[in-house]
Amino acid sequence: MEKPLMSSASLSAALIDIRDLSIGFTGRNGQTLPVLRNINLQVRAGESLGLVGESGSGKSTLALAAMGYLKRGLRVLGGHVQFDGTELFGLPRQKLEKIRGGRLALIPQNSGQSLTPSLRIGAQLAEALRLHSNLPAAAHPARIQALLTHVRLPDPQTIVLRYPHELSGGQQQRVAIAMALAGEPEALLLDEPTTGLDVTTQAHILELLRDLARETGMAMVYVSHDLGAIARVCDRVVVMYAGEIAMVGSTRQVLRDPGHPYARGLLASIPKLADARLPVALDGRPPAPGGAGEGCAFVPRCVIAQEICQTNRPMLEETPNGDLVRCHRPSLARTLPIRAESDAAPRGEIGDADALVLDRMAISYARPGLFDGLLRKRAGGALPATVDDITLTLRQGETLGLVGESGSGKSTILKSIAGLLAPVGGAIQFGDGAALPGLVDGRTPDQLRKIQLIFQNPDESLNPRQTVAEILAQPLGLYFGLKGQALLERSAELLERVRLGAHYLDRLPNQLSGGEKQRVAIARAFAAQPDLVLCDEVTSALDVSVQAAVLDLLDALRRDQGTTYIFVSHDLAVVRALSDRVAVLYQGRLCEVGPAAAVYGAPSHPYTEVLLGAVLEPDPDTAPTLSADDVIELAPPAQGCAFQRRCPRKLGGVCDTDTPPWRVDRATGHAIRCHIDRSAL
Repeated sequence: MEKPLMSSASLSAALIDIRDLSIGFTGRNGQTLPVLRNINLQVRAGESLGLVGESGSGKSTLALAAMGYLKRGLRVLGGHVQFDGTELFGLPRQKLEKIRGGRLALIPQNSGQSLTPSLRIGAQLAEALRLHSNLPAAAHPARIQALLTHVRLPDPQTIVLRYPHELSGGQQQRVAIAMALAGEPEALLLDEPTTGLDVTTQAHILELLRDLARETGMAMVYVSHDLGAIARVCDRVVVMYAGEIAMVGSTRQVLRDPGHPYARGLLASIPKLADARLPVALDGRPPAPGGAGEGCAFVPRCVIAQEICQTNRPMLEETPNGDLVRCHRPSLARTLPIRAESDAAPRGEIGDADALVLDRMAISYARPGLFDGLLRKRAGGALPATVDDITLTLRQGETLGLVGESGSGKSTILKSIAGLLAPVGGAIQFGDGAALPGLVDGRTPDQLRKIQLIFQNPDESLNPRQTVAEILAQPLGLYFGLKGQALLERSAELLERVRLGAHYLDRLPNQLSGGEKQRVAIARAFAAQPDLVLCDEVTSALDVSVQAAVLDLLDALRRDQGTTYIFVSHDLAVVRALSDRVAVLYQGRLCEVGPAAAVYGAPSHPYTEVLLGAVLEPDPDTAPTLSADDVIELAPPAQGCAFQRRCPRKLGGVCDTDTPPWRVDRATGHAIRCHIDRSAL
């Protein structure tokens, strides 16, 4: 039995106390397969603990177990989970519900799972206050406004009137955070809470959570693939691998000089804002549940493994550096590089022919109704188009990164190109230069095959009743007529390319982690052998190692097949690693377009500077540059510069009244839309 991760004096003060916890399920052959093995973990009031590791390592299972919850099919094999001295597993449902949501709250990875689609946002927040706070009903409206303001949602008075489907993914996530904070919990469990948030909103939300923890003594257990977010809010970090704790230490120790080869591999997998090269992915995959063997679970992927690692399972032991490491050779592990970079593979050639042309494209969500009527009244007349005057040309084999805050129109543009949302103005030309019909109903089967969209949230695109094999069989059968053994082999090959295996073919989506679902969605898109892939936050749910592998896969497909990409992401380091050019959107208006190196360098548009300043680095001593009075807007102004109300360099009246001109560097094609001359930026 391994020792608890806190001293005996601290155990009595632990708010969350997990002892010798093992969780598993019964396999098809009747064998018990462990998902978590002998977990000992304690969290004090006011402490922020980070859980990191690859998808499927057991992070989310452990976080949910901390509130006495298990996913369907799982069961407790042994151990205890206590909250403030109360054993949660076995507690009567009525007593457990009094703890959950109020004293112990959860922010899930998928905000859509915590929002009721048929209720307006205001009603859902009011329900959370009624169930989990002592506020009188008369005080609810003011509290709701304060919560929405805290999470940086624009114009709370109109947000409360919207339904969840009328919000972007990032806005939905902020509502979910507001609901979790409504009851002023003593402990907050966060399962990838900033996955769908843009860089500025993420940075502000993390500052809010960190301040709340310090001011109120709220404990936080923060599950994330984003080591930059972990660095910003967590005091300690637990690194998990194959259902076990591989390492525990202070945030600085784990992110600066970890003593486990797996932790160092994760750090090497992170793309870097200052370097355009692709990061290095860890070789191999974690073992399936029950497949770790007798020795170290990491041994098949470890570059310093010896015979003892094959036969003897290492214990979690303290090292001279003060951290706890499950490794036979921690001192040698510290010699492994953590800033390794891949050799710069040659970029695929960008062809001369145009793959896609957007000509002054405009898109609008405006509909007759109460909400849009209120917006028109506030705007003083006509409601500006959601996306307007988008003119871009992509050449064959090129990757265009599309960046901007949540609600800036990135996903809207992709949906219009994919034929899910007809533009209200302008034109889309694809391939041979012919105009592309606005909706999928008017497109040919070949056009449908050649343009594939990978959604941000795989739950919206994967049929929950179909196995992975059935999901992949649809494009393979529809476009290529594959059947039988040929279909099975091609499906297994696709799963291998996204770092899954053939054993996933008979699984349903609810048996997969968030990252595994996203990889299935990527495999399905590639199954059609498309010419143009529209990537909408396709790596946001992936751990850093799998993200690195997927980026390498995308780059390899471009080199081998000349695939063209539009790559939407809030992770600006990921965008730089993959993109040839970058377009920056604000409120549905382009404000900067150019080669990636030029956009990430100087001069840049003032809005681009705001985005770059908010990027979180995996370093606890590096803080983002944020403005306390910077507030996201719900809609652009009717005239002038779209960024005028937030611009730190606003010139004056000309920014209020005149549309800014494009200022272009003819040598590089770098264009900035601003009243300020390029030389003054």
